[in-house]
Amino acid sequence: MADFGQFMIGGTWVASASGRSVPVHDPSTEDEIATLPLAGTADVDRAVAAARAAFDEWAESSVTDRLALIARIAEVYDARAEDMAQATSREMGAPIDWARGAQVPAGAGHIRATAKALEEMVFEAPLPGTPGTLIRHEAVGVCALITPWNWPMNQVTLKVIPALAAGCTMVLKPSEIAPLSAHLFAEIMDEAGVPAGVFNLIHGDGRGAGDALCRHPGVDFISFTGSGRAGREISHAAADNLTRVALELGGKGANIIFDDAPDSAIRTGARRCFNNTGQSCNAPTRMLVSRARYDAALDIAAQAARDTATAHAAEPGRHIGPLVSAAQWDKVQGLIEQGVAEGARLVAGGPGRPEGQNRGWFARPTVFADVTNDMAIAQEEIFGPVLSVIAYDDEADAVRIANDTAYGLTNYVQTADPDRIRRVARQLRSGMVEVNGKSFGPGAPFGGMKQSGHGREGGAFGLAEFLEVKAISGWPSGT
Repeated sequence: MADFGQFMIGGTWVASASGRSVPVHDPSTEDEIATLPLAGTADVDRAVAAARAAFDEWAESSVTDRLALIARIAEVYDARAEDMAQATSREMGAPIDWARGAQVPAGAGHIRATAKALEEMVFEAPLPGTPGTLIRHEAVGVCALITPWNWPMNQVTLKVIPALAAGCTMVLKPSEIAPLSAHLFAEIMDEAGVPAGVFNLIHGDGRGAGDALCRHPGVDFISFTGSGRAGREISHAAADNLTRVALELGGKGANIIFDDAPDSAIRTGARRCFNNTGQSCNAPTRMLVSRARYDAALDIAAQAARDTATAHAAEPGRHIGPLVSAAQWDKVQGLIEQGVAEGARLVAGGPGRPEGQNRGWFARPTVFADVTNDMAIAQEEIFGPVLSVIAYDDEADAVRIANDTAYGLTNYVQTADPDRIRRVARQLRSGMVEVNGKSFGPGAPFGGMKQSGHGREGGAFGLAEFLEVKAISGWPSGT
């Protein structure tokens, strides 16, 4: 087993002061592959102090220097891409080709999109129409960055790089379930020459290191991605110090298939639900289909599930890997069983491991029919390869069902009608609406409404989260 027994604090690798550790498992085999130290209060204090000591100088660094540093990070990240793919695949079960083709490139794309946003950012400018009033954007301060296990480098780079670009210093606490990629990222930051104390890494669990970070009076801003339960706990922990918080939480995306959409939209929608073993907050987990097309859509979605292979994460090819942990497997199995108990009809998959899999946290790609929107499988974020197919009567009914959820992260619309696209997309209560499978442009904001959180990540929108706005009157002209 590998021993990741050190943290990056103040520009050096240091041992944990807590003496506590947990094992890290390979989800494909359930074997222990690493021993991870858990930070205690003393470790958190030390990391925050290092970030605080580095803040004043880094906050006044030039945009040119920040851009040069981000360019070096991108260069080292690219050079370590295969190492990162292997770490991601092993820690959270992403198939190696998926890790190489999606997980790792997501981080590279965010690094470069943030650099572009920084190039275009105007940090000081007169208030329009008022030359004597200056508007200045300044770094928010010391940031606690808490990231999840399902898209490790996507979320690490969406937080760390904008914080750097804004002039902030930071303490990163990745998920203790899948920490290998973040540890490698700290090595990348070290090799790229990030100034001591600007970037700090600690490992730990949410109720220990995470809670201590969020309650720390030396932290000015918390950026968290994870569950709604943890988001509420973080908000409570931050309240005593009135610490600013940005939350990217869960989702229960509706994929509305209108009758003019091709059958390929149904197949693609099911596959996208199963991608990453369903462990994506923006997965289209509720497929909404008209009653006239319902039976045919079920056949297509069920076949897509049967065509979705499961295999060890190290195996090449198109397949899905295991769920990340035993706890996640238990949760998914429980919700599948609850769906059956509530009257939903299985047309593909179901409880248990796929045929031929007796080791590893593998789940069967599952499709439920006869789902009503009040069922648990239609309302709760399952975070597994489980698709609920729901019938609607007309366009207004489809929009009503899509919006009838506590979440509001991403919804999907499939139609060839431009007027319907405009009408429906405007009515959907979510931070993002994807139409006909078209990807969002680089730098588009990622984030949600309602219990999917608040705040945005990506491009100029993500950079703005790490900035305060200052107004200065009586500003001399010509400077």
